[in-house]
Amino acid sequence: MADQPEGSATAATANPDNVTLEAVYEIPVQVSVVLGRTSMQVSQLLKLGRGAVVELDRKVGEPIDIFVNNRLIARGEVVVVEDRIGVTMTEIIKPDKV
Repeated sequence: MADQPEGSATAATANPDNVTLEAVYEIPVQVSVVLGRTSMQVSQLLKLGRGAVVELDRKVGEPIDIFVNNRLIARGEVVVVEDRIGVTMTEIIKPDKV
């Protein structure tokens, strides 16, 4: 803290209740959206080809899972945004519900 006059304090140390979260805003996180899951034998997997349909464990209209750093944080619905797929969050998952 060479730029500060002797005896001065930073905002964080002067008022610990005024600490901001700005330092964590730049930390990258991985966001994953899971439409559904399935399991199959390797022999079935090897038979898949172009145009094959893999049936998932979700029904149309059921919420999809939204993960941040492999932790379930929300559920949502698939939406179309121009020519891309997006997700609308419909439910935030509280840690005790996971």
